[in-house]
Amino acid sequence: MAQEIEKKFLVKGDYKGLVTKETRITQGYLSSVPERTVRVRIKGDKGFLTIKGIGSKSGASRFEWEKEISVEEAKTLLKICEPGVIDKTRYIVPEQTGLNFEVDKFYGDNEGLTIAEIELPSEDFPFEKPEWLGEEVTGDARFYNVMLMKNPYKNW
Repeated sequence: MAQEIEKKFLVKGDYKGLVTKETRITQGYLSSVPERTVRVRIKGDKGFLTIKGIGSKSGASRFEWEKEISVEEAKTLLKICEPGVIDKTRYIVPEQTGLNFEVDKFYGDNEGLTIAEIELPSEDFPFEKPEWLGEEVTGDARFYNVMLMKNPYKNW
C-alpha cells in the first residue's frame, strides 16, 4: 500500500522532442465516488486494477493500491464500468532531478486537453519546471481522470 504524491499542470508548449516513451491507455471506473475510486486500465499490453482513496486537502496526495491483471480480465471489467471511458496517450518526459513527467494527451470527448503530472517523494520536493509546463491544476477536480469521465473537456 502506498501514498501517491503528484502535481498536475496544463501543457502549454512543445514537449515531444523530449519524450523517451509513449503508451496508449484506455481506462474506465467501476466506482467513481470520491472516497474510493476503482479504476480498470489497459496500458499498452498490460492490464491493471487500481483503488485510490480520497485526496489530501491540497489534492497532491492520496492512498493508492494497484495490481496487475491480464488484459483479458481488464477488457471484461471495462464492459461493466460506469459510462465514459478515458482514452489517451501517455508520454514520458525525464525531469532534471531524475523524476519523470507523465504527459497525457486525451482523445474522444476530452480531445484538446493535455495534462502533465509528476510523482514526487514528498509534497515539498523541489523539481525543475520546464517552459512547456503551464498553469498548475493540482487539486482542481475538473482535471481528475474520474471527473473527465463524468464531465468531459468538450462540455466545458
